[in-house]
Amino acid sequence: MNNLEAIAKRIRYFSLVMSTAAGSGHPSSSLSAADLMTGLVFGGTFKYDLANPNHPNNDRLIFSKGHASPLFYSIWAAAGKVTEQELLQFRKFTSPLEGHPTREFRYTEAATGSLGQGLSIGVGMALNAKYLDKLPYRTYVLLGDSEMPEGSQWEALEIAAHYKLDNLVGIIDVNRLGQRGETMYGHDLTVYRDRVASFGWEPVVIDGHHLPQILTAFKQATQAKDKPVMIIAKTLKGKGVSFIEDKNGWHGKPLNKDELARALQELGPIDMTAVGRIEKPDDLKPAEVKINDAKPVSYAPDKAVATRHAYGAALERIFPKYPNMVVLDAEVSNSTFSEIFKSAYPEQFFEMYIAEQNMVGNALGLSIRGKIPFVSTFAAFLTRAFDQIRMSQYSLANIKFCGSHAGVSIGEDGSSQMGLEDIALFRTLLDSVVLYPSDAVATEKLVEEMAKHEGIAYLRTTRMNTPIIYRNDEAFRIGGSKVLKSNKADVAAIVAAGITLHEALKAYEELKEEKILVRVIDLYSIKPIDSKTLGKAAHDTGIIITVEDHFAEGGLGEAVTSALSKERVPVYSLAVRKMPRSGKPDELLDYEEISHKAIARAVKNAIKKSGRRK
Repeated sequence: MNNLEAIAKRIRYFSLVMSTAAGSGHPSSSLSAADLMTGLVFGGTFKYDLANPNHPNNDRLIFSKGHASPLFYSIWAAAGKVTEQELLQFRKFTSPLEGHPTREFRYTEAATGSLGQGLSIGVGMALNAKYLDKLPYRTYVLLGDSEMPEGSQWEALEIAAHYKLDNLVGIIDVNRLGQRGETMYGHDLTVYRDRVASFGWEPVVIDGHHLPQILTAFKQATQAKDKPVMIIAKTLKGKGVSFIEDKNGWHGKPLNKDELARALQELGPIDMTAVGRIEKPDDLKPAEVKINDAKPVSYAPDKAVATRHAYGAALERIFPKYPNMVVLDAEVSNSTFSEIFKSAYPEQFFEMYIAEQNMVGNALGLSIRGKIPFVSTFAAFLTRAFDQIRMSQYSLANIKFCGSHAGVSIGEDGSSQMGLEDIALFRTLLDSVVLYPSDAVATEKLVEEMAKHEGIAYLRTTRMNTPIIYRNDEAFRIGGSKVLKSNKADVAAIVAAGITLHEALKAYEELKEEKILVRVIDLYSIKPIDSKTLGKAAHDTGIIITVEDHFAEGGLGEAVTSALSKERVPVYSLAVRKMPRSGKPDELLDYEEISHKAIARAVKNAIKKSGRRK
């Protein structure tokens, strides 16, 4: 016990010194949880191979309250894996010790900082341990009381209890003070206890600065059966430094040099030889998975198939080749058709119910543990999880998203159900892939390309049945496109994807009857984009017309315009520009001026404006 107290004091010392050296940071939020983390990591409960952070049976530690990064880094310093000199580089450009933890630091599980997300990530890791890898490791998530009002926390609490994740332990650092004053419930621990219990968790209420209680709580957590455990700890923000302890106004504020000297005098002598020891886990690994060939794609050329159906079929078809796949859906699997995969491989499917933020967080946890998550729901509903999607890029996520029922072409369901922002959202992510197939063959091939690809990829699917365009042996690649109609006499190029490609092909036939030849390009890969093919079309025809079932901002048209920014060619963009409403798909395509009639009209107007003849 004496050694743990010495380690906790040393951790407080590190947290204060490094944040003062940086001139920024959150030392007070770190001090409140120093005893909790000392008891967890060095008290005999936590199992971890310090020499091998990627060991599959290591316990996992996630700081959902990522602003307490001085504490996080100090833990590993106390374990002898970070030097004090390295700590003093905190928040500097060349240091992996960033202001909020990222995976630049080798002991970070997931990037955190946007509050309310760590527990969902932990759920994903716990799901992996219990149901997929079948390993005994535990996942611990440090939570701040200020982040508990976030709805994503309660989505995570629900699903963790539903799946009986007795290998998941949350720790709420109830230090009473947020950024600008007292939190919603202050130090009323009964509120947290009762709410957590009502969600099916086992609550354990403790004094977060009393090491015997802390050690007992973590030991109790390891004995849980069929229930996740939430340790609810009363703490004091700034604990250990009298002039900031439990005082408002110190959030995100480091001590200056004089204040630091005063604080260190209060702490007293620091035993710099107090190094924490962590027991290694059992050397267990998941069973090796067998890789087999996937069946070939096989679609009758004369039968229309919805790309959303092809998505589900593709998941089932390629799983033998990618056995680390796991599929998550938000209670719409009979519409996204991920139910096809569920029927074939139920042990690799997780129903996430209507809680999209938690679903994405769970997918990130699974991704970090080496799985390939495919996440599906209606495109419109992914927008509410965009913060989780955004944050996943900073964790180097390998997640595949599918948004179905996209665009006004869904028809009568109306504007609230029409995903019209999704392409723009996913295009903003660093190094993301955005795919929009037009038929079942392209969908199947692109789903497999997504599985091969390392990183975030998004696939947009269509509700209605669409004709088969491609042969079953057609090859598709990320970053490519397909030129479906081309002639040396083309006077314009129509660039489309998904449902509007079929409208473009109809417009092609109408224009051809009037002896107007146009090129038709299937831009199925919106990001990365096939600049070479687009550039050739611009050079050959002199006119580019884009058409998309998406808002103009951030969609296919803007992607094409950006790709052709160095070309001296006009780009005319047809997109959803009016407030949509319920109606038949054809009515809505006409109304938004993205139907074959509108495309043909736009081509003629562009030719007339250019002064060129047919």
